[in-house]
Amino acid sequence: MGDTDPTGPVMDRDEVDRALARLGAEHEAVETSLLALQDHAGRRLLEGARLTGRTEQRWQAAEVSITLLWTYFDAYSGALRTAREIRARRRWSSRDDLVELTELLRGECVTVAGSATATANSPTLHGRAGRLSERYSLAALVELMNELYASSLDMVVAADAVWSALPARIDLLAAELQRTRRLAHPVGVRPGEHPAGDDLERITRTLTRLREQVISDPLAFWKPLEGSSAPGGGRPDTTVYDREARALEEVRREIDAVLAVRQDSEKRIVRLRDVLSRADRTLAEARTARGEVLAKIAATEVPAVSGPPTALQEQLATAAEYRRHAQWHRLSPLLESLEQKAEDELVRARESLTAVTAPLAIRAELRGRLDAYKAKVARHGLAEDTVLAERYEKARRMLWSAPCDLRVAEEAVLRYQHAAAELLGTAQPQVPGQSGPYRQSGPYGPSGRGAPGERGGPAHE
Repeated sequence: MGDTDPTGPVMDRDEVDRALARLGAEHEAVETSLLALQDHAGRRLLEGARLTGRTEQRWQAAEVSITLLWTYFDAYSGALRTAREIRARRRWSSRDDLVELTELLRGECVTVAGSATATANSPTLHGRAGRLSERYSLAALVELMNELYASSLDMVVAADAVWSALPARIDLLAAELQRTRRLAHPVGVRPGEHPAGDDLERITRTLTRLREQVISDPLAFWKPLEGSSAPGGGRPDTTVYDREARALEEVRREIDAVLAVRQDSEKRIVRLRDVLSRADRTLAEARTARGEVLAKIAATEVPAVSGPPTALQEQLATAAEYRRHAQWHRLSPLLESLEQKAEDELVRARESLTAVTAPLAIRAELRGRLDAYKAKVARHGLAEDTVLAERYEKARRMLWSAPCDLRVAEEAVLRYQHAAAELLGTAQPQVPGQSGPYRQSGPYGPSGRGAPGERGGPAHE
């Protein structure tokens, strides 16, 4: 609004006129600012609010500052009016007039009265506090009004910014919270029954407390902008609000998952029953196949087969019970766990069947190899060869008799292949003692080749 001009020589008429024009412009600017502050929505809200904490303290000081602002402005206006009247006495001011104007425009000729209480809580120039009256120059008054106005406006703008930003957002979040609660209760997401229900209660309490604090002490939620001296430089602190908004979003996702369980729980339970039933049937088939392998295959160890998954069946019955009683929040995690366990159980049952039927698969492979070589020998007209016929019949008796010794049978097949290769003039097959199909895969043979049941291999003679 202006700079302090030191008192110097008597001003001439042009200097007086320029000073009056400048002070008049500053007067206009100050008046406009004061009227805007008077009508500011934030100031009106502060006047009617029940304030606490930091906001209460700063508003008390700001009210004193605003009162002093008008006091200083009235004194400034009176001094400026007097100066204009002196200048208007005559077109060409006399020296006495110029002396009086110089003193009025540059000197400390403006007396401002005020209570000791008011001045003690307000900024004054040169550290002169606690007096009942002060004398200022017009330039000094402008400087003081600038300081008072800036500090008052900063406080008003900050409070208004917080009130404009946070309560409305809190109300919207609270409305969303109520909608979430209405969805949560029917699916069993309640306090004390589900963690998400406890979260809803905590969010409700936090939002209620946050709104009360924001209304009564908005400056507690204001972050000034570092390095900024402009009034209202900063932003509302939404840390608590943002945290609760994220927490509510997590609860909504949890409730959506529970609602999804309610919608497709019957299908998921039916699928679980089917998977467990398939696992049970596969294990039953493995147990049957084990007895068959023990009866038909000699000199081999067959792994034991476990019983049906009774624990999973019990959990499935519990899931069905939860569904009947609409306990969706308990059903959701149970179904997720059961689905994984059921798939694992089916895989285990299939692996058990494969391991049990591996010897039968090896026998079937040896049978197929023996018949393939016989057909090849027949195509070359060597089927009547005595050695070949003898070795073929010996291998055949071993493979089609029970119990079958796979090691001896494999050696017999290899001897037949060796004899056939000699007659046909082809590369020699593997001789007994090398790694044939039985020895390649250990005591139970290659997994998954010709197993009965789901694999489709032969299970009988």
